[in-house]
Amino acid sequence: VGDILRADFLQLYREHTERHLEILKNYDFTFSIDEFEKGWFEGIDLLKRLRIENTEYLINRLSESGNRILAEGAQGTLLDIDFGSYPYVTSSSTISAGACSGMGISPRIIGEIYGIFKAYCTRVGSGPFPTELEDATGQKMRDQGYEYGSTTGRPRRCGWLDLPALKYAIMINGVTRLFMTKADVLSGFSKILVCQAYRINGKLTNELPFDHSLEIEPVYTEIDGWSEDIGQIREYNRFPAKLRSYIELIENETGIPVSIVSVGPDRNATVYRD
Repeated sequence: VGDILRADFLQLYREHTERHLEILKNYDFTFSIDEFEKGWFEGIDLLKRLRIENTEYLINRLSESGNRILAEGAQGTLLDIDFGSYPYVTSSSTISAGACSGMGISPRIIGEIYGIFKAYCTRVGSGPFPTELEDATGQKMRDQGYEYGSTTGRPRRCGWLDLPALKYAIMINGVTRLFMTKADVLSGFSKILVCQAYRINGKLTNELPFDHSLEIEPVYTEIDGWSEDIGQIREYNRFPAKLRSYIELIENETGIPVSIVSVGPDRNATVYRD
C-alpha cells in the first residue's frame, strides 16, 4: 500500500499495466481497462486519506506497551500450504506460525493460541475426509448446521469429529485452549460417533498419513447423543449431561481444555467455562 505514496507511482503503475496487457493478448479475453481503472483510482484516493504505517513497527510497539493483540486465522489448519493436505490447500500459511510471518512479530511474544473447531467436521471441495458422511445423517448435519456456501450455496461435506486431525492441528499450532463451535447442530442425534484412530493397511494409527491415496478406515467410539435444544443455554452446568460428556471426552483425548462452546450463530450464543 505504501507504494501509492511514491512520487513515481503513476509511472510504475503504467509500466506494470502495459506489461500485463501484453500477456493478456495471448488469451481470448475481452475487457475494458478503463472501466476498472475508474474504481481503482477512486480507491487509491481513499487510501491516501487514511493513515499508512509500517505495521510491523506499529504492532511491536503496541505489544511492548502491554497491549493485547488478537490475530485471527482465516482458514483451517489442513488448508495450510506447507502442513495441510496438499495439494488440496490454499496458497498461504493458515497456522499460528503464519501470524509471525504475516504480521512481522516474533514467536516469543505470542501468549495463548486458541484452536477453534466445530463439534463435527466439514470440508469445502476436494480432499481427504475420512469421517465424511454421504448419507441421511450427513445431510441432517448439513441442514441443521446451514453448511452451504454463503455466496455460491455450494453444500459443504460433513462428517463426525476426527480426533487424529484435531490433535494434529493442536500440535502444529501449539494450541493452549480449544473453542468448540456449533454444538447445537448435534442436538437431535441419538448416537454420536467420534473418530479416535485410523486403520491403514490393517494397522491402527493416530497420525495423518502423508500419502493421501491410502484407504483410511476411521475407528469410532460411539456415545449417546442429546435431544435438548441448547440454543438458549448460557451456563456450562446447564448443558445436557451427554453434551458435557462429549466435551470432556475431547478434553481427555487432546489434553487441552475446551474453554468456550458456542450454541448458535448469534454472538451472544456463547458459553464461557472460565
